Amino acid sequence: MSKKREVYFNGEFRPWDEANVHVMSHSFGRGSAIFEVIGFHDTPAGPAVFRLDEYLSRFWKSASLLEMEPPLTQSALQEAILKLVKRSELKSGFLKVYGFYPEISFNILPPQRKFQVAVCLFSAEEALGPLESPPRGVTACVSRWRRLDPQTVPIEAKVAANYVNGMVARMESREKGFDYAILLDTQGFLTEGGTESLFLVRDGRLLTSALGTVLQSITRKTLLEVAGTMGIETFTGLLKPDALDEADEIFFSGTSTKLLPVRQVGDRILNEVPGPLTRRLSERMAGIISGGDGQFRHWLFPA
Repeated sequence: MSKKREVYFNGEFRPWDEANVHVMSHSFGRGSAIFEVIGFHDTPAGPAVFRLDEYLSRFWKSASLLEMEPPLTQSALQEAILKLVKRSELKSGFLKVYGFYPEISFNILPPQRKFQVAVCLFSAEEALGPLESPPRGVTACVSRWRRLDPQTVPIEAKVAANYVNGMVARMESREKGFDYAILLDTQGFLTEGGTESLFLVRDGRLLTSALGTVLQSITRKTLLEVAGTMGIETFTGLLKPDALDEADEIFFSGTSTKLLPVRQVGDRILNEVPGPLTRRLSERMAGIISGGDGQFRHWLFPA
């Protein structure tokens, strides 16, 4: 980590080592921090943040669901994020935006509704480790852990406490010798991965679980919109686990992966990985985030 790295912290730019809160802060002890992970990419016009407005709108939605009061406007945070990217001089990487309660607290309820904001910035290698990805995709298994039920907590909120769900599922998959986990909901239908959206392809159609038991992923939304412009038929709804056996192609998606082909689910090994539709979408997304696709250039926010 560069010693010159800065963090946007509570309204100012601080050196990396000075962006601290107490170990007894409410968000550390209770998992009440909300967050977003956002990508920025190298384009001919310089680094640009992908769909920044959408990510910040979801950040505000998380705050609203938890009755948290932002300390600044969405436009002010957007400006601060673009300035942080520019000051970093990195061409591409990831941002992690935090909303947190820094106050020391033993209580389950936060001391106040207004929270503080911090934004950290990473290169892709710092965030993801070695950049070599498996040439033929990843392996996955269906987890014994079920996706959080929307009647127990607001699953639409990207709040730290909710992510223990995906963490234990991923740990289980690794113990079984697989790379990723696929979670079912409490009714037994497919939902998503530990921190990734799940897509299936069958007979040329792109299938994914309906909103309600899955996160309102920006990448998921993006892929559905892009597929529509490419003449690819899409379906969102209830999917039984048997759909994994019937799918011609399977892939995960997310901010960091965009499209991550799956070559094996449980005992089933898929033949052509990545499949033709996965390749088409991957190539289109590569053009979009690099600024080479005029139809979606408005999704890029230059720093």
